[in-house]
Amino acid sequence: MRIIVAAILAGFAQVSLAAGADLIKSFVTEVRGAKAEFIQTVVDGAGKPVAQSMGTFLFQRPGKFRWAYVKPYEQLIVGDGSRVWVYDKDLNQVTVKAMGDALGSSPAALLAGSNDLDRAYTFAQLPKKDGLDWVEATPTDPDSQFEKMRLGFRRANPESMQLYDRLGQVTTIKFTKLERNPKFAADLFRFTPPEGADVVGDQ
Repeated sequence: MRIIVAAILAGFAQVSLAAGADLIKSFVTEVRGAKAEFIQTVVDGAGKPVAQSMGTFLFQRPGKFRWAYVKPYEQLIVGDGSRVWVYDKDLNQVTVKAMGDALGSSPAALLAGSNDLDRAYTFAQLPKKDGLDWVEATPTDPDSQFEKMRLGFRRANPESMQLYDRLGQVTTIKFTKLERNPKFAADLFRFTPPEGADVVGDQ
C-alpha cells in the first residue's frame, strides 16, 4: 500500500511539474512579443511596503525588451538583443552590460527570453489563488539574485509576478492591458545614450 501511495504521489508531482512548465512554455511559444502596463510593489522580510513604482513593459523575442519606470522616478531599461542599457534620468547616468551577464535568470529573461527555459529554471504548479493559475520557477543558477519567482496566469496571460530575493524582500509586479504580438517600431529596442550622460560598463 505504501508503495502504491508513493507511486501515486510521485506521478502527481510529475504531472504538476509538467503542467506548470507547459503554462509558461505555451506563453513563450505563442507570444513573440507583448506590451503591458505594470505596478510594482516591494515589501521587506517583515511584509512592510518599502517602495512602489509603475510604468510600461514591452518585449520581443529573443532578448529584446523595454522596461520603463515613469513614477515615482524615471528609469529606462532596454535590452537590444546583445546588451542591456539602464538609464537613470535623475543621475544622467547609463550603465551597460552584456546581455548574458545582465539577464541571467532574471524576470526579463523568464518573460522575454528564448524557448530554452528548462536549462535556467525548474518549474512546479501551485494551487490556484485569486482566480489565477500559479507557477513557481526556481533558477538553477546558485548565484541568481532571486531564490524563486511565481507567475500568476489568467486565460493564459501573465497577470502577476512575485520575485523572492535572497535578502527576504518580495517584489510583486501586476500587469494590466497586456497585448499579445503587437507591431513594434524597428528602433524601439535600440538605445542611444543622451548627450552628456555618464556611460559606464561594457561598451
